[in-house]
Amino acid sequence: MAIGGLDIGTTGAKITIIDATGRVLHTGYMDYPVSRHTDAHEVDAKEIWKTTRSLLCDAAKAVPGITAVGVTSFGESFVMTDENGEALLPTMLYTDPRGGEEAELLRQRLGDDAVYAETGTVPHPMYTLPKLMWVKKHRPEIFDQAKYVFLIADYIVFQLTGERTIDYSLAARTMGFNIRGLCWSREMFLAADIDETVFSSPVPSGTAAGTLRKRLSLEFGLPDNLKIVICGHDQISAAIGSGVMTPGSAANGAGTVECVTPVFSGIPDRGGMRQGNYPIIPFLRKGLYCCYAFSFTGGSLLDWFVHRFIGGQTEALQKKSRSVYKTIESQISDEPTGILVLPHFAGAATPYMDTGSKGVFAGLTLAHTTADLYRSVLEGIVYELKINLDRLDEAGVPVNGLNASGGCAKSELWLQMKADILGIPVNRLGNDEAGTIGGIMMTAIAEGMFKSLDEAAQTMVYISASFEPRRDMHERYMEHYARYQKLYDAVRPLMPKA
Repeated sequence: MAIGGLDIGTTGAKITIIDATGRVLHTGYMDYPVSRHTDAHEVDAKEIWKTTRSLLCDAAKAVPGITAVGVTSFGESFVMTDENGEALLPTMLYTDPRGGEEAELLRQRLGDDAVYAETGTVPHPMYTLPKLMWVKKHRPEIFDQAKYVFLIADYIVFQLTGERTIDYSLAARTMGFNIRGLCWSREMFLAADIDETVFSSPVPSGTAAGTLRKRLSLEFGLPDNLKIVICGHDQISAAIGSGVMTPGSAANGAGTVECVTPVFSGIPDRGGMRQGNYPIIPFLRKGLYCCYAFSFTGGSLLDWFVHRFIGGQTEALQKKSRSVYKTIESQISDEPTGILVLPHFAGAATPYMDTGSKGVFAGLTLAHTTADLYRSVLEGIVYELKINLDRLDEAGVPVNGLNASGGCAKSELWLQMKADILGIPVNRLGNDEAGTIGGIMMTAIAEGMFKSLDEAAQTMVYISASFEPRRDMHERYMEHYARYQKLYDAVRPLMPKA
């Protein structure tokens, strides 16, 4: 028996196929173009579907006998289609600036407290509903033509099966989902003047959505009874694939976006969750929830720094088959830099949710080196995480440790820095692809390979390295963190309004 996990990311998609012992039989990755301009951040859903088809064709050739595939994806972004599933408009990414006026309109009509109590989100243009309102206002001909609105995972599931099924975690990223009743929020859709029936039917994460269309089974070389499972939002899947399934534990997705996903029981009644803009998402079973504390720039900020400021070295090292990241980290001393970096290079995420905030380097001198600047970027991202974990603790959601995965989790320097600054243990997972592993775990249960996620985790999740906080380093970092806590308020008034 072989099952797969298909993970649709912002800039590319990946697939992993495993057998009943958890052994990886095949992996594949393909990227697709993303367009980012001042007034629009978009991806073509047709390219995502094309990539998905190629990945499934390659997987079928590599591993005959695949019986089920689970689908996860990034959130918020939506696809408007006709009745046949043909995309009518480029897909706006969550960082796209459109939808600001519409989010403010929902705030005025309902109020932050009411919206948060209903949906677990505070009005913000990153979410689906405000952006859909923008389309209705500015592209009415497209809006009137659209038959369905999908998020990315249920768009792919529809293409594969013809079934319109979305899981709770993805539905919660629309700003239109009732997180207590686990259904579309009539109140939110009335305020937005949108018909909720254009969206797919909400179901629990890990639900079998249907079987592969016959014409696609012939095209892919896969059985027409191949089971397709809707596994949901990539961050939820990554938490499960990190072995994070109980209150107090948290996953750290160290990728393009830096995200911490803590798990907790019930919805905290303290106001700190709303003030910190922490979205609350239904998780695994009724009464269990998680939230996201995140920065829009994690690995993407590192990539920006390396390619903008060490571009020549990058090209030379690539010719020698050496990693520029490992090379520059080998030049870094184990000392806090004292440089403060506000990592808001794509706006501020939690706890501020301030799209107008910008990135800042503060405290530079002529003595600082490229390696110092690189290390200061790492520090700034972790200080921002510390801000969030402190806020969560005050709100009644403590985090006792992190299980880290993703490309940036390969850096031992950064993982030790996280342990030292946050003051909690940080574990590196043995598999970098927690998102696909989480989807595979849910799919394996739907297929009957395992009886529970705990049983699946025993086979598929393991820790490859652990990093304990060093008390002396924590104290030294906290001296700089005290300064960092004042940085946003100090520099925000100096930034341009537009």
